[in-house]
Amino acid sequence: MRTTARWAMTIGLTATAVCGPLSGAALADPGQAPTALYAPSALVLTVGHGESAITATPERAVTLTCAPAPAGTHPAAAPACAELRGVGGDFDALTARGGVMCTKQYDPVVVTVDGVWQGKRVSYERTFSNDCMKNAYGTGVFSF
Repeated sequence: MRTTARWAMTIGLTATAVCGPLSGAALADPGQAPTALYAPSALVLTVGHGESAITATPERAVTLTCAPAPAGTHPAAAPACAELRGVGGDFDALTARGGVMCTKQYDPVVVTVDGVWQGKRVSYERTFSNDCMKNAYGTGVFSF
């Protein structure tokens, strides 16, 4: 009898060790588990006066993180992330807001963006004719 009790205990402990992970949280409703990991979206935006990024000295730089939540040193992180999501991260798709009045003064401002958008490497450069035109594009991606 003693050997039988020992075997029963060994089988019980083995079953608990093997089948234990299959109970509780492992069998929980899939809706409770994380739906998916997010792709990183972290950018560094710079601005400087000049014709191109090669000749312009960066005067200001900000960070913009959009996943998992808007963050960074960008002054309008949440609207900027929403705007970028709206255009699928395509900076060329950002358009000027209507009704913005800017002078025709030519004082070139160059903006650069480097980093990762939804897991893909991003490197972007755009020259605006002046600071007003830069700020007119979108709702705030380039307004920093």
